[in-house]
Amino acid sequence: MRRLRRYLGAGRRRIRARLAALRTWLMTRVFLPRRSGSAALLRYAALLDGQTLNLHAELPDSLPSVDRAQLLVRRRRRRHRVPVTVYESGDRLLMDAAVLFGDEAGGLPLTRGRWKLRLRVTAGRRSRTLPLVLWDIPMPTSGPTQAMKASPLTGDRYRVSRTVRGDLRVVCSAATPAAELANVHVEHARVEVDLYLFGVWAEEPVAEFVAAGRSVDRPLFEVVPGLWRVDVPLAEMVPEPGRRQHWDVMVHAEGHHRPLRLARRLHDVRDPDRVFGMRKIMVAPQRQQLMVVEPRYTPAGNFRLTCDRGAEGK
Repeated sequence: MRRLRRYLGAGRRRIRARLAALRTWLMTRVFLPRRSGSAALLRYAALLDGQTLNLHAELPDSLPSVDRAQLLVRRRRRRHRVPVTVYESGDRLLMDAAVLFGDEAGGLPLTRGRWKLRLRVTAGRRSRTLPLVLWDIPMPTSGPTQAMKASPLTGDRYRVSRTVRGDLRVVCSAATPAAELANVHVEHARVEVDLYLFGVWAEEPVAEFVAAGRSVDRPLFEVVPGLWRVDVPLAEMVPEPGRRQHWDVMVHAEGHHRPLRLARRLHDVRDPDRVFGMRKIMVAPQRQQLMVVEPRYTPAGNFRLTCDRGAEGK
């Protein structure tokens, strides 16, 4: 059965790859060349902060001038209008737009699904609606930062996409269930952790601090709407003398059968441990017992507490 599943999975991947290649060929060789004279050609389209769409387009030569312009964002019966900037550069008309998504952020309240975008231009008494054609999806850049993949406020995901004809669209998806670290405070007797929960319903969540062969369960309580706090006594996390112990944090929420690993992923840096580095602190959780506590991030962005009673903690 395992071999059969691998064979079927490989077959499905080959079919998807061929369909994607055919779709790209139709888009670049058939549809896009025929539409370049009647559409706004996007030179740039990207979501850099996870929820703000940045657009830069070149308008067709058939438009001699534009008095007003709006971006139309539409899905089924829902419609939104956003004013944009149109200006001349040499002998070309260009358009710039920045569209914020998410009701919580004060932006457009997009629901889950695919949203079509078009440009409405007005010159005098005449109006015209232009498709926004995207030739290339921006490729990720190398360097210390990268484009965010989700909203830092809600965890909702917005993705730039295009139809087979090359029309721009934005795909909105619900937040992936996650526990996002907000703050860590280490005292001499306890550790206090603040976190956000995305994509899950939580009424009485529980945090489980897990190490090799050990675990400590602590309840979370809501400090302000959406922000949860948990504290754990360091006396319950002391390793054997001369040893180091790594503690991960798993959050158990109602209605979600798998625990959520506490992490920090809603950011735009490639090395969170180096950028968001936290200092070590020596504590005395019990009388005549010293321990070094080091909060840090793994390469995957997971939060981890390392407790050490080695040479520094004896």
